[in-house]
Amino acid sequence: MEAVTLAFSADTPPLSVIAAAKVAGVSISVDAGALPSGSPPELRFSSGLSLHGVNTLLRYIGRVSSLPNLYGTDAVQSGQIDEWLDYAPIFSIGSEFENACTYVNDYLSHRTFLVGFNFSIADVAIWSALAGIGQRWESLRKSTKYQNLVRWFNSISAEHTTLNEAVSAFVGKRGIGKSPAPSLKSKEHPPKQLMDTNNSNSSSSFEVDLPGAEVGKVCVRFAPEPSGYLHIGHSKAALLNKYFAERYNGRLIVRFDDTNPSKESEEFVDNLLKDIETLGIKYERVTYTSDYFDVLMAMVEKMIKQGKAYVDDTPREQMQKERMDGIESACRSNTVDQNLAMWNEMLKGTERGKQCCVRGKLDMQDPNKSVRDPVYYRCNADPHHRVGSKYKVYPTYDFACPFVDATEGITHALRSSEYHDRNAQYYRILDDMELRKVQIYEFSRLNMVYTLLSKRKLLWFVQNGKVDGWDDPRFPTVQGIVRRGLKIEALIQFILQQGASKNLNLMEWDKLWTINKKIIDPVCARHTAVIEEDRILLTLTNGPDKPFVRIIPRHKKYEPAGKKATTFTNKIWLDYTDAASISQGEEVTLMDWGNAIIKEIKKDSNNKIVGLIGELHLEGSVKSTKLKLTWLPDTDELVHLSLVEFDYLIKKKKLEEGEDFLDNLNPVTRKETSALGDSNMRNLKQGEVIQLERKGYYRCDSPFLRNSKPIVLFSIPDGRMQTSLNN
Repeated sequence: MEAVTLAFSADTPPLSVIAAAKVAGVSISVDAGALPSGSPPELRFSSGLSLHGVNTLLRYIGRVSSLPNLYGTDAVQSGQIDEWLDYAPIFSIGSEFENACTYVNDYLSHRTFLVGFNFSIADVAIWSALAGIGQRWESLRKSTKYQNLVRWFNSISAEHTTLNEAVSAFVGKRGIGKSPAPSLKSKEHPPKQLMDTNNSNSSSSFEVDLPGAEVGKVCVRFAPEPSGYLHIGHSKAALLNKYFAERYNGRLIVRFDDTNPSKESEEFVDNLLKDIETLGIKYERVTYTSDYFDVLMAMVEKMIKQGKAYVDDTPREQMQKERMDGIESACRSNTVDQNLAMWNEMLKGTERGKQCCVRGKLDMQDPNKSVRDPVYYRCNADPHHRVGSKYKVYPTYDFACPFVDATEGITHALRSSEYHDRNAQYYRILDDMELRKVQIYEFSRLNMVYTLLSKRKLLWFVQNGKVDGWDDPRFPTVQGIVRRGLKIEALIQFILQQGASKNLNLMEWDKLWTINKKIIDPVCARHTAVIEEDRILLTLTNGPDKPFVRIIPRHKKYEPAGKKATTFTNKIWLDYTDAASISQGEEVTLMDWGNAIIKEIKKDSNNKIVGLIGELHLEGSVKSTKLKLTWLPDTDELVHLSLVEFDYLIKKKKLEEGEDFLDNLNPVTRKETSALGDSNMRNLKQGEVIQLERKGYYRCDSPFLRNSKPIVLFSIPDGRMQTSLNN
């Protein structure tokens, strides 16, 4: 039988993998400390093959286990197990630990196992995540706070006693890796390259290595152009750079690629830095390509003198056609003196100079068109946001990027795979500049359905007043989706799940919002709202003669959410849709109060409901009623709300190449509904996330200021199929 070794770093033993192997009867030898700190665990087979990453290893063990159904009984259960494997790391985030406990505790209220009716690696993963916390979890086990979770945990422990052996060996009082077993070795090896970075089954997809990287010597850069705000696509690049810098104990530089003064501004610089901070990205320093303008000009002048570049005055359209057809420009044979004379005209910004550009003399016959004499410099008379009108010429990204990468000591330049054809150009320019080699590492661009990520197209919406600004909730910018109600933890989880794969990703928003719901639901406060239009008054004939108030939790299962005051009156407001669903004589449940029997339904001449008469039946069982209704007291203390829903800006899931986005605009992308809310909502803070019971999740965009101005609440998607506003 093939020998299998589990290798991992001494400070992060993969408890779930070790535990799963024990209960599954999979024989592995353990090589603790075989990998440097931060490395993903590896299963090494005697054949020379290997697997990498906690979740990949758990799936493998589930498939080869001697226990039946450890990886589910069918494909659906395997998918459910994968979701729990993705969820397990949340327990290790200190601020999210109790939220996660609450979520799983509620989930287990009527379940013995996490998936189906069998013990699975989902149970192993969550059990190990809790056991790996150490003393904090042990203290909670002794309390009554999470009874379902503790019941499940104790049951698993009793049924599979070998799990506790793994805990004894690798978990100290302060948690996993804090007090390692005496047998753990401390030795460092260079990280091995992941064999299959395209493994679509791996949910911890960032557990990959940089080719040729050395611990302590890696330097990466995140280089946005300051011509817009950071969007979800940029976030992937930013977080991937962050990951590799931390993975190799290296450096991360934030560099603004400010080579086009016509599009850039300090507003964009300031907001990009704000967004980078929002993502939790720590960097060594901030630099600008404009810091290198003088040396870049000196470099291009040197290359002109060496015959590696020339000045071309061919009209732009003709130049583009010649590049496509592989036809050399007539200016390619200019003498050095002719080129320098035209270059000087460019430097002065004369009319003659504005007709020219500098091109690299590479290879006009190369099948890769990016190598066909690319443009290095162009004239631009617009003032630059940092250096004003000092320069009349600016380098292109293609020329500046390799130069600054090499100059700043970048070891690995991370670029999305859409630039793949330009990699040869990047390396050729570096060679012509006679600069040190920089390794390009590709990853796939993150694309979202019904979403435009082009900053030029997003700018059109801003300039034409189609949105409120770059932080509009309909925008895919970090500020936009956060304003919509997305938690940054959800965005980070979502992007980490996509990983560094080179496969093209067209992702659904539903998956991101589902992750977000799992974060906000266990902790967000509950409030009540009734749609203002056509609301119906229910008169309770035996209701309280005088209004009275009870103090109840804002979240029944999360005490830190605080308390709220609920007023009880003999007249209460219901949504018209709820009133229309009631039959005369029916017993219904008024949430947070009790049952009531509807004695009479009043209608006008058009058969439209105008009022209800009922009586309280508080001794009735809430289990026996079909309708559980939200309601508001008929008092002057209610607050006015504006509930805002959003739709996608474009109506097509994916625009094909050549399609104009202007032909695919959604006519209606924002809808406001007036509502009344409970008086406690006067205390909502801007940015606070709540649940309006039976209506959904909302983020407070404009809090209470005065009675005449409504509180503005933005609807937060919950991952279910979104209803279009245009139907």
